[in-house]
Amino acid sequence: MADLILHHYPNSPFSEKVRLILGYKKLPWKSVVIPAIMPKPDVLALTGGYRKTPFLQVGADIYCDSALIADVLEHLQPAPSIYPEPSKGLARTLAQWADSTLFWAAMAHNLGPRGAAHMFAGAPPEAARAFGEDRKAMSSNMTRLRPADAAAAYKSYLRRLSDMLDDQPFLLGQVPCIADFAAYHPLWFTRVRTPVVADILQLTPAVLDWMDRMAAIGSGSMEKFSAAQAIAEAAALEPMAVGQGLLRDSTFQDEHGLPLGSRVSISAESFGPEPTEGVLLAATRTHYTLARSDERAGTLHVHFPRIGYVLKAADA
Repeated sequence: MADLILHHYPNSPFSEKVRLILGYKKLPWKSVVIPAIMPKPDVLALTGGYRKTPFLQVGADIYCDSALIADVLEHLQPAPSIYPEPSKGLARTLAQWADSTLFWAAMAHNLGPRGAAHMFAGAPPEAARAFGEDRKAMSSNMTRLRPADAAAAYKSYLRRLSDMLDDQPFLLGQVPCIADFAAYHPLWFTRVRTPVVADILQLTPAVLDWMDRMAAIGSGSMEKFSAAQAIAEAAALEPMAVGQGLLRDSTFQDEHGLPLGSRVSISAESFGPEPTEGVLLAATRTHYTLARSDERAGTLHVHFPRIGYVLKAADA
């Protein structure tokens, strides 16, 4: 199989989630550091429009969204599992809450006036302004919490996490699961990237101890790689056949009246709504796959999770 290439940047919280899963599964990976804001020409050459961080490349297959990436890594390396029985349904549900409700409360707190000032200390004013405009464009379909409301919610969520850790080292038991990786990354941003507002974590010592256990997992064996090398690797390889790659389910589940072979677009429901267009190759109970081509990267299969994404006819 081709190398695992993670396109990410150091400050990206969802990238930290995936980096830790790679470390937990002891999977070696190549690191392509991408821009935090637009323009991202090398990213779009591979994804066709999707511009959120991170995404995973395996040859000419591109996996978008950390939830789908987690599934791919589980299929590739089943042990240790991040979906351990008997609570994998609960783990997925808790992870979805953490990646959305918890994440946005945490980040609204983290990037309030004090946190934002710390992040951009020493940078020219236009850097903070460009970041703000970029994230405003990505969140045009969202209602964002104000910092004061976010802090109140964040404190409540931290107490709930603390309650789950009263008599066990991880959220659902003796070993970490997808819920731990999803809940950890927004708190990691608070603690590591905006420490001036990290006093909120002191209210829940059990959560801090759990964060230490999560951080100790590490990100495994990483090798630096360039965007040009990644694009060249995609161009040199053919995408994996549908149903025979890292997403084995190929059973068609039609909810849209769009047959396979239709030209479609896929975009996120809320944050980062930029669409990717291509030919629909798979629409299963868990994911979509599009075929597209790029003059630099060649023929690609771009994969998205079903939950959280909108499928439309390309001309709709």
